[in-house]
Amino acid sequence: MTKEYVSRKLHSLSNLIMRYFDNSPIKKSLDQVTGTNGWIIGYLADHDDRVIYQKDLEKEFGITRSTASKVVNRMEQKGLIRRECVAEDARLRKLTLTPEAWDIFHKMEVDHTNLERKLMKGFSEEETEKLRGYIDRMYENMMQ
Repeated sequence: MTKEYVSRKLHSLSNLIMRYFDNSPIKKSLDQVTGTNGWIIGYLADHDDRVIYQKDLEKEFGITRSTASKVVNRMEQKGLIRRECVAEDARLRKLTLTPEAWDIFHKMEVDHTNLERKLMKGFSEEETEKLRGYIDRMYENMMQ
C-alpha cells in the first residue's frame, strides 16, 4: 500500500498553483514580475493599512534575511517598491508599493480571484474556514 504523505500532496498542489500563475495571460504581460515579486506585491497591498518591514516578509514567507534583502533590493531596482524612513526609528525602512506595483496588483487580483474560485469549488464556507485553520496550524508547526 502506498503511503500518502500530506507534504507530498501540498508540494504537488503548490506546483500546480505556481503553474497556474506562470501560464496566466495576465502574468505573461507582466515581464518584470517574478512569482515571488507577485506574492510580495499582493501581501503589501493586502496590508496597506499598516506599516510593513522586511522582517515581516521574512516571517510571512518563511525566508531568510539574506533572501528577503535580495528580493527587496531587486524589487526596488525594478521600481516596484520603495523603502521609506519611519519617524519612530531612523534605522527602520517601511516597504511601500509604487504606483506601477499598484497597477500590477489590480491586474493580478483578477487571477488570484479566479484561482481561489477554482481551488475552493465545491467547498462549503465551513469547510473553507476549517481548511484555512488546518493550513495555519501546519504553518505554525513548521515555524517552531
